[in-house]
Amino acid sequence: MNSLEILDNDSITEVKLLPRVIEITSQERRMIQDAAAHLQRKYGSYENRDFITHVHQLASYFLPERILHIAADFASDFSKDQYGAIAFRGLMDIDQENIGTTPSNWQSADYSKFNIYGFACALLHGALPSKPVQYYSQRKGGGLMHAIIPDEKMRETQTGSGSSTDLYVHTEDAFLKHQADFLSFMYIRNEEQVPSTLYSIRSHESIGEKFRPLFERMYKIPKDANLETGTDEEEVLDAILYGNYELPFMRFDAAEQLFNPSIKQSDDAHHHLNEFWEEAKDLVYSGFTPQAGDVILVNNHLCAHGRSAFRAGVRNIDGIEYRCQRRIMLRMMSKVSLMEMRAHTLTEDPFFVIEEHLGKNFENI
Repeated sequence: MNSLEILDNDSITEVKLLPRVIEITSQERRMIQDAAAHLQRKYGSYENRDFITHVHQLASYFLPERILHIAADFASDFSKDQYGAIAFRGLMDIDQENIGTTPSNWQSADYSKFNIYGFACALLHGALPSKPVQYYSQRKGGGLMHAIIPDEKMRETQTGSGSSTDLYVHTEDAFLKHQADFLSFMYIRNEEQVPSTLYSIRSHESIGEKFRPLFERMYKIPKDANLETGTDEEEVLDAILYGNYELPFMRFDAAEQLFNPSIKQSDDAHHHLNEFWEEAKDLVYSGFTPQAGDVILVNNHLCAHGRSAFRAGVRNIDGIEYRCQRRIMLRMMSKVSLMEMRAHTLTEDPFFVIEEHLGKNFENI
């Protein structure tokens, strides 16, 4: 179950569904850090094929029992009380001195400095019935884990590298049929104190007839902004909500589907999306500001994510601005079933997804 917050405002009491926050004990943190260090010595890299193949058994052996049970229960709970996100506060101690100055962008990041944290993230995914995977659409592969770092050249973009505008809530890779089932975000540093934003489809009081049109395949779901779209590409439409009518899953990207003027949704589609967003935007949660070592685990079918706008490398304390190190976040993704998507993975590597857009694969990889 997730926590329920009771809010009193002018004598009106509202019950609000919130993401669950788990405080990691010092003993649990030590167990996880010792496990990550041991696995790093044994396997070298969290991308080691033997490590990924056996990650479920390793998670069962090395993770603290409480954390293992919480993650496992989270993975199989689609109920009305499941928000779709868990924050683990203080999962790891971060060696800031070893990481050093924040690189100017993700391309120049030294991933060897994040290696031990990759093992911890992978173990969390191993507690779920879900294998870490990489996507060719994510920076042409980019490995199992991505460093999300503010980039001055991209500060106004709707990407993880942006900063000066709010990153609208979105389910990761909404434009893919086989998008990740689960995401983990480990915060290596967040000295600007940027709140994360989360939005759960379960936050609505109910999904009634008003939103039934969202189940129809009538919505343009454009490719990610970092992917080229050919002028002669066939337009593919899909639904925003899918699965159970009362407790649905969602595929939603507010920035691309609603606020990208080049998309040109049909009048009906735009009307229903606007109606949905008018209710959804008031349910976006921004009450959790991650600290170094925190991890947010997300069910990508239930919960969308984003972040607030901020000035990269600047921290505001009582109205006074101080220079600081820019934030670094690590993202890992996983899939429950590799068999159902085998036509969309490399022949020699079932953990490498080559889907480009709603069932279409990249060519000439």
